[in-house]
Amino acid sequence: MPLTTSSANRLVADIGGTNTRLALFDPVAGELRSLSNYVNRDYGQPSDIIHIWLDALREPRPAACCLAVAAPPCGDQITMLNIDWSFSAREIAERFGFSTLRCINDFEANAHALPHLADNDLTTVQRGKRSGAAKLATIGAGTGLGGATLTRAAGAVSASASEPGHMGLAAATDVELELFRYLLKQHEEIYAELLLSGPGLQRLYQSLADIQGEDPPPLPPEVISARALTGQCELCALTLNTFCALLGSISGDYVLANGAYGGLYLAGGFLPNMLPFLQNSTFLQRFQNKGKMRDHLVEVPLYAITSPVTGLLGAAHAPL
Repeated sequence: MPLTTSSANRLVADIGGTNTRLALFDPVAGELRSLSNYVNRDYGQPSDIIHIWLDALREPRPAACCLAVAAPPCGDQITMLNIDWSFSAREIAERFGFSTLRCINDFEANAHALPHLADNDLTTVQRGKRSGAAKLATIGAGTGLGGATLTRAAGAVSASASEPGHMGLAAATDVELELFRYLLKQHEEIYAELLLSGPGLQRLYQSLADIQGEDPPPLPPEVISARALTGQCELCALTLNTFCALLGSISGDYVLANGAYGGLYLAGGFLPNMLPFLQNSTFLQRFQNKGKMRDHLVEVPLYAITSPVTGLLGAAHAPL
């Protein structure tokens, strides 16, 4: 491990419920280097991953660090929701000699990344109107369902994390009404990430199968999506269509709740592969259909983020 340190560069991390990515951000070159991906289940805590990454680094160690973590906004002690990890930011700084360390929510990092995304990092879902509204929002499904907003004022930006995954969902079709009745026998409440997440997609698939009297083998989220995209499984197609519809509903609610009329950016690791399916689903209709606010939502620009390093980019540009 190099013993020298760099005061300019920073270690940036995107610590999700399933995977962790680390990289070195060089603000002079404006680039991410030494990017590595780790599967969380192979490690006991994030500090184990940081140790391995620093050991492999072949340039001066960064003195600064920004960790984007899939956890609610918090103080020194970080407790993650979708993996049994809890750690102290102060202890990590002391252990690895970081003079500056900041932990932010992973979607707060996504929000900080928005001004730095290139055109080829985005796919337009709804052109809308660039009204100059001061607030943007990002929402996305992964191990959970996260979200954040970015407010621009007087030349400065401020990101705020939130937890849309724990907002309530509302049924809007006969299929969804039957689905919700079925789920309410097992759950006290139908909250968003119960269905709008990787595990949620599996739950949605199994629930719809039970309702229809089918007994298919359990499938991982990526297989459900793949079979829906190829049209080889009607149940998978119904599952993904329902997923897209509910995602449209919660996305519209999220924009209205936050007044984020400047644009909504959809994030999530499996989103790029399902974009054509999402665009042909009722996602946009459900996003727009919010009663008297429909005309406002029609004008909100909607983008899908296709960059694989959004969280790292946000951790690179978040103020320390």
